[in-house]
Amino acid sequence: MRTTIAVLNKKDDLALPTIMEALKNAQSKQAMNFTVASSEKIVSHQNLDLLNTEGINSSIAMGCSFTDEAKQSYSFLQLDNVITIFEGAIYTSSVVPKEKYAQELTKKLPITEEQMQGLIKKNEGDYSAFMLRDEEITVARDAFGAQPLYYGENNELVVFASSRKVLWQLGIVEARSFPPGNLCLLTKSGLQFKPIKTFDYVEPVQMSMDAAAGKLQKLLEKSVEARIAGFEKMSVAFSGGLDSSLIAYIADKCGVKIDLIYVSLKNETETENAFDAAEKLGLPMQAHLFKDEDVENVLPKIVDLIEEANPVKAAIGVPVYWAAQRAREVGHSVLLAGQGADELFGGYQRYVNEYCVYGDKKVQQIMFNDVINIHENNLERDKKICLSLDVDLRLPFICFDLIEFALGLPVDLKFEQKQNSLRKLILRKVALNMGLPKLIADKPKKAVQYSTGINNAVKRIAQKNGQTVNEYISGLFRESTEKYSQ
Repeated sequence: MRTTIAVLNKKDDLALPTIMEALKNAQSKQAMNFTVASSEKIVSHQNLDLLNTEGINSSIAMGCSFTDEAKQSYSFLQLDNVITIFEGAIYTSSVVPKEKYAQELTKKLPITEEQMQGLIKKNEGDYSAFMLRDEEITVARDAFGAQPLYYGENNELVVFASSRKVLWQLGIVEARSFPPGNLCLLTKSGLQFKPIKTFDYVEPVQMSMDAAAGKLQKLLEKSVEARIAGFEKMSVAFSGGLDSSLIAYIADKCGVKIDLIYVSLKNETETENAFDAAEKLGLPMQAHLFKDEDVENVLPKIVDLIEEANPVKAAIGVPVYWAAQRAREVGHSVLLAGQGADELFGGYQRYVNEYCVYGDKKVQQIMFNDVINIHENNLERDKKICLSLDVDLRLPFICFDLIEFALGLPVDLKFEQKQNSLRKLILRKVALNMGLPKLIADKPKKAVQYSTGINNAVKRIAQKNGQTVNEYISGLFRESTEKYSQ
């Protein structure tokens, strides 16, 4: 299991035993790499038992473990009394071959608090960064919270980690999501958070549909280009709908070899529609169709990965897992997907309902809140699932400039103030402007847990076990947390 952790021992005892315990729990049957560090020393080995930890005698330390396949996601820098560990990716339009990406990234890693702030301000990406200097740790997270990162404390420890279960294993019950776009300075005096790159609510700017669609198209193209730079091939989590079709279409036009991955239960009506959409896009599609027993077999793993007893998140997580699994099987380390489009451009029916009752001001605020909370509602779930398979999930709609632009658009460019109308109007306009088939551009939104049949399958499975869906998922969650609780 991939793990990144930073620890401060409040009682001035050594932090290393805590780090080693977390890394030991993260061991798997796969070949692993382990790193531990204090401000004066960083050591690595592929065997945790042979890791030479002599000299790491501080109450503040950090460490990480990852498979060989995940090496590309980690970078390390040691300079004088500063150690930096970076996990994730920085997106750039310059084409850096993936083999040289880590080497190039290391040149940008921060060694001062000011440089850490600059990392957040100036770079687009999905990442977390830990900088250990003397008796303090500085921690940063990307502006969207796409890279999972949590923190918590008890009477003995303050811990930052890439999953909640690491904190639970160390006796920290409340694992909080690290605020996106923030920097945190941790010393023996406590935690100090600083917002560096965050989103503010703004009043909408009036503009024509044509002007707005033209601007959005450029932003989306730029975002896709940055997320595919340096790669020759990758997969797209494909539903046959608007969002994934747009992403696939743009990536294909950029010259990357695209494989569309479609997952669903058998005998669902959306499957034929997905084949039709793929044919019209002129892209190869792999369809992987499953049964109820496949859902039942994978659900315990999904609940364990998402670290929540949330039936909706569990149902959505199943097709995400299957898509990432198939991407890895065909040798692709990157999976593109369309998450974020619904929050930004009004894909949910509840937005229309609020608009019809309360008007644009109310719905504008609701949509803003959904965007700034998207890391906890969606991104962390999907990222943790994909990272468990060493697949890098990249989300072109989760781009700072694009989000900032979308938040400033008036609601009537996204949907009409009436029931039963198409939503995401501006995105549909972009699709038509770019030449996507009208069949795709006008396809109504249907949530993945419904279009794939997963939602009904979970109901059938729970009923077979004599439980409600909430009871069934809660039971799986209890079984999961019992393994991690002290």
